[in-house]
Amino acid sequence: MYEVPRVYHRFVQVGDARVFYRETGPPDAPVLLLLHGFPSGSHQFRRLFDALGTRYRLIAPDYPGFGHTEVPADFIYSFESLTDVVEGFLDAVGLDRFVLYAFDFGGPVGMRLAQRRPEAVVGLVAQNANAYDEGLSEMARGMAADRPGVDGARERARQILVLPVTRGQYEGGTADPELVSPDGWTLDQHFLDQPGRKDAQVALALDYHTNLALYPAWQRWLAEHRPPTLVLWGRNDAFFPEPGAHAYRRDLPDAEIHLFDTGHFALEECLPEIAPLIADFVGRTWGKKEAA
Repeated sequence: MYEVPRVYHRFVQVGDARVFYRETGPPDAPVLLLLHGFPSGSHQFRRLFDALGTRYRLIAPDYPGFGHTEVPADFIYSFESLTDVVEGFLDAVGLDRFVLYAFDFGGPVGMRLAQRRPEAVVGLVAQNANAYDEGLSEMARGMAADRPGVDGARERARQILVLPVTRGQYEGGTADPELVSPDGWTLDQHFLDQPGRKDAQVALALDYHTNLALYPAWQRWLAEHRPPTLVLWGRNDAFFPEPGAHAYRRDLPDAEIHLFDTGHFALEECLPEIAPLIADFVGRTWGKKEAA
């Protein structure tokens, strides 16, 4: 009999934030915490929920400024404040142990979270989530150079918040664009066009340089804690090129690295190849931790 998981769509109060999240899977199953990227939201994991939700418990929140999550108008957008809300979310839903799936913005949020709660991270899945200097393209370096006070920085950040750029992030670097559903980038743009959302994204863009400054600290954390790690990488990513995947081996010699002939949003085109790798990794990693 073919099983289809039930996916729940919920809100939980975290301080002044009303955080939206998706959840599926048996409550006593190994947990995969899914941290989304820019300019997306928890909806980017919709197909992964269907693929893995009968075996594992998957939980994916929307950050402030993304998806359905609601925050007060005076919320200060930074990667630290996003992490504050995600950390509060863990407490609100009672999540104290998980395999961390970090994609794009999920890298900076996830690594901050791992530093704060190392005991909670059973394993790490890094999907085009960069933590190394060599994983930055010239485009990414240029964007990270923009910060408050830099002439023209706000205008340049706002220029990327338009439909052609949003669509390009999904389709760029793919081997077969027809495998990429337009639903993802269409929904992303819908949320970007909501009142106040572009200002939130500009603030985060101008805060991105703080992530690069933390790379050495994150690398030390990885080398010290040695979490079991699965690296999944779209090798044609315009922001985070292939060397960023291999760099994880410098601090994690046992990291499992898999490259795919696709772009930034690797799950969109390569889910049939990626989902079994994640399922196998979570099963092995969770079992090892329980045995320990």
